[in-house]
Amino acid sequence: MNPLLDLHPEVAAALAAGRPVVALESTIISHGMPWPQNLETALAVEAEVRAHGAVPATIAVIGGRAQAGLTQAQIETLGRGGPAVAKLSRRDLALAVAQGRTGATTVAATMIIAALAGIRVFATGGIGGVHRGASASFDISADLQELARTPVAVVCAGAKAILDLGLTLEYLETHGVPVLGYRCDRLPAFFTRDSDFALDQRVDDAAAIAQVMQAQWALGLGAGLVVANPIPAEHALPREVMDRAIAQALAEAQQQGVQGKAVTPFLLGRVNALTGGDSLASNIQLVLNNARLAAAVAAAFAGLVP
Repeated sequence: MNPLLDLHPEVAAALAAGRPVVALESTIISHGMPWPQNLETALAVEAEVRAHGAVPATIAVIGGRAQAGLTQAQIETLGRGGPAVAKLSRRDLALAVAQGRTGATTVAATMIIAALAGIRVFATGGIGGVHRGASASFDISADLQELARTPVAVVCAGAKAILDLGLTLEYLETHGVPVLGYRCDRLPAFFTRDSDFALDQRVDDAAAIAQVMQAQWALGLGAGLVVANPIPAEHALPREVMDRAIAQALAEAQQQGVQGKAVTPFLLGRVNALTGGDSLASNIQLVLNNARLAAAVAAAFAGLVP
């Protein structure tokens, strides 16, 4: 066990017994949704993982300790703290641990701590990616580089629709990260079920995903995988509505000089306001949908590992 890592007793027992565990990020709690929906959603996602046969491990840094599996009180603290809670990616982890701080983990940081704990499946909403205008700003999420180096399968509704989806796929291809479309042939665009971008690889059940995971790491290919799981049709938003809201949010971010870590929370907040709260409702449903699939994948993978 890594000396800087603590496991919740439930998570530790599941890992020791070889039972399926699903990692969950905490940035969505502090930075992705307002109070109290953030707490309600975090608890609902954990319940969904349990209902489908796996143990949830919400990940964060608590008092300078990397933590895989949180108590309800710890989740509530992150939710009430909101954006005042530090947002931790790869570059921030060592500082937060060294200084004894508490912080919510992004996709990248969650993957790192999950891998330290021996957790191979992670459910989130959408991964980060190449931001629009990155040719000038060089704004590329650390999530992509983490996927290229850390052996964790990330179940998501594609990349966040506020990003440049085409360049995000190109980056993942360059770095050898498989992007598996779960029962789909085009990349899901977070709030909408598809985009203009075709995927080269499709899988139709959790067992097939687990087999790809096993082969990927048995071959010594250290990268993670993206499992792109479209939002359920009944909760998807019209593409034209989302395109208009995103365009306006991007323009406002540029006018206000929003940069760095503040960009994604700002854009998601503005898109939610511009859609009258519809995007938040869809966001919650897609995360629950990803938790269900991740639990199935974790169970299938646990059955393969000797």
